[in-house]
Amino acid sequence: MNERTRRAFGVDIGGSGVKGAPVDLTTGELLADVVTIPTPKPATPDAVAATVAQLVNDAGWDGPVGVTLPCVVAGGQAQSAANVDPAWIGTDARKLFSSVLDGRDVSVLNDADAAGLAEAHFGAGKGTSGFVLMLTFGTGIGSALLHNGALLPNSELGHLEIDGREAEHRAAASVKTREQLSFEDWAAEVDLVLKRIEALLWPDLFIAGGGISAEHEKWIPLLTARSPVVPAQLRNTAGIVGAAMAAATGVTP
Repeated sequence: MNERTRRAFGVDIGGSGVKGAPVDLTTGELLADVVTIPTPKPATPDAVAATVAQLVNDAGWDGPVGVTLPCVVAGGQAQSAANVDPAWIGTDARKLFSSVLDGRDVSVLNDADAAGLAEAHFGAGKGTSGFVLMLTFGTGIGSALLHNGALLPNSELGHLEIDGREAEHRAAASVKTREQLSFEDWAAEVDLVLKRIEALLWPDLFIAGGGISAEHEKWIPLLTARSPVVPAQLRNTAGIVGAAMAAATGVTP
């Protein structure tokens, strides 16, 4: 890895904010404070792209840039839209971001995939060989599959059907809040999801992410899945770090 690819700028696009920072890719540490700009309303492709350009240009960054989207991303194109405008579906996101960043190459990937990539290399999965599966518990359930550190992009395990209901309709953190579930009752739903995944994929390690992972001591010990379950370590910076990693390697699913 040469000097230029040891550093990259990661941008993480969410429903409420677009945040970014430069990243040291030898350590996974941020090289400056995270800057956040509110996500435009409506979050159309052009409006979000202008926000990304503002973020990167205000930082004075002229190197590699990686961007996460809350979308399935294939061949640089957004194929779905979650917490962003439906106009993203079918948009060539890589081309769009490149056009607002003076034609430089930009890597674009799903936000959960970026978080999983970062956790596998610099966080809770560091040093773990085999199959690592990260699940992010929030409004829905995002997923990232990695084997020996290599990402298998665009898994959508939150939509796995379990006894007639999608996994994220059972066990997203939003379900716990909306239905006022205790940690015990919610953990039982999470357990159902993990065990169904284990029956299909046999992961060596689960990494639990999302804001509710900050309270991991209240629910992870209640889980009875076969595979170890550990809380994410990078928390809110995981998407930024994973996006920067993708930029440095030129990876776009």
